[in-house]
Amino acid sequence: MFATWFADARASVKPLPHAMALATVGPGGRTSVRMVLMKDFDAAGFVFYTNYRSRKAGDLVRNARASLLFWWGSLERQVRIEGRVTKVTRRESDEYFATRPRGSQLGAWASPQSEKIADRAALDRRYAAAHARYARAVPRPSYWGGYRLAPEAIEFWQGREDRLHDRILYRRARNGSWVTERLAP
Repeated sequence: MFATWFADARASVKPLPHAMALATVGPGGRTSVRMVLMKDFDAAGFVFYTNYRSRKAGDLVRNARASLLFWWGSLERQVRIEGRVTKVTRRESDEYFATRPRGSQLGAWASPQSEKIADRAALDRRYAAAHARYARAVPRPSYWGGYRLAPEAIEFWQGREDRLHDRILYRRARNGSWVTERLAP
């Protein structure tokens, strides 16, 4: 069902139909949410990439459970996903990193994501240094890679008139099968 809805979003939602909110839990039970880009999905889960030293990565080290939310307003649709997050393989991270534009590759080296920096000029200097260092191919930093959220629950929400929305929840049972439930709006 997600593949069908995502195809609809890619056909009609501009820009960034693959943008999703990622919610994590940090120290002291504080929640944090930010937008990230889904780079792949399959039966195993939903993949995104980041700096492993970022705040979101730190949250995931402490609590490997997270939620995703896709919102496609023009379609009056949202998809909520909950599950456990693990790192993708080094090979997957390497393969994806190689497909990124060169500027994005250099940005991965330049940005100490989530850390304080003095000013924009400091970031620009770090980028220039990475550009000078990697005149040709840009290797993937060891602290940069992907995560896969393996879904344990997926809720599909379709807006309807009079706020009588359709909500269909798929929940993974202990035996690995999916249980389907309709929820009241």
